[in-house]
Amino acid sequence: MNSFFLGRRIVAVLIAALLFIGGGSRTNAAEAKTLRVLFIGNSFTGRHNLSQVVKAMAEEGNPGLHFEVTTVIYGGRTLKDHWRLGSQNIVRLATLTAEEERATIASLEDTIARDAKDTFAVSAVARHRELLKSLSKPHPKWDVVVLQSYRDDVAGDASSYVEYAPKFAALIKAQGGRTVLYETTPDTQNAAPLTAAPDPAPILAKARTIAALARRIDASVVPMSLVALQCQTVRPDLTLRFVNDGHLNQTMAYLTACTFQAALFGRSAEGLRIDTVTDTRYLDATHRDQDRDRQPLRRMFSAQERVALQRIAWDGFQRFRKISE
Repeated sequence: MNSFFLGRRIVAVLIAALLFIGGGSRTNAAEAKTLRVLFIGNSFTGRHNLSQVVKAMAEEGNPGLHFEVTTVIYGGRTLKDHWRLGSQNIVRLATLTAEEERATIASLEDTIARDAKDTFAVSAVARHRELLKSLSKPHPKWDVVVLQSYRDDVAGDASSYVEYAPKFAALIKAQGGRTVLYETTPDTQNAAPLTAAPDPAPILAKARTIAALARRIDASVVPMSLVALQCQTVRPDLTLRFVNDGHLNQTMAYLTACTFQAALFGRSAEGLRIDTVTDTRYLDATHRDQDRDRQPLRRMFSAQERVALQRIAWDGFQRFRKISE
């Protein structure tokens, strides 16, 4: 069964806990629901406080919804790295035992003993020690877990993303949660305006791999390679990454948040009034209000710009949906 419209499956599986009741109508303030969402990724999730922009759009589009966000971020790391660092324990936090968490900490400490320069293992140990302290109280299950890709999804079926997303998805499914594959596209984001759209062939090939993976593990997809391609085709004047920083810029972050709305709720972000994206990395200590390209850190999109970006995100998502059918 095709599950790229997460909202429709949430209705069937989590109707008592989530957004829509009585024929798909939105809740009101008196019927507030909580959606507990875990984001696992790196700076492509951390920059711009992306999860908070997604939250703001979700709550505006679904009155009465409380979109509760938790993030597990390790800079530059892939899903394979997250597995090594024990992020799967956080996925299964509701049933995690202190014994299991101590075993993970011991394994990571052994890693550090062999390589004291493994700073990610050091960070992970600190995270897991704090997690261990909280296991004495009950933890609700996640409703949604977002698995971010990062250059680990470009080798087709041989990609480590294709290997590790199912491992995480099995844990997510076991607790009744939904998996969302957030597919980033760092290598196709343009830092300068384009005179022509890029070659779609490799982008479409990657999209088909992600679509096949999503079908196999019953996941929804935030297909940013196709959304970026859609933007580059209809608005080649727009840039999607910084010139002096390889990360998504504010425009791409806004497109990403809009695409999350399509993946989570099965509808366009068109009409939403959220209009501001602020990067989290400033130029330097004396220019904290400027981004890496010496532009304002905070970008406010006009009503016309919002409409255009919201439409581009929806059209790109719809194109991916056709590929996935």
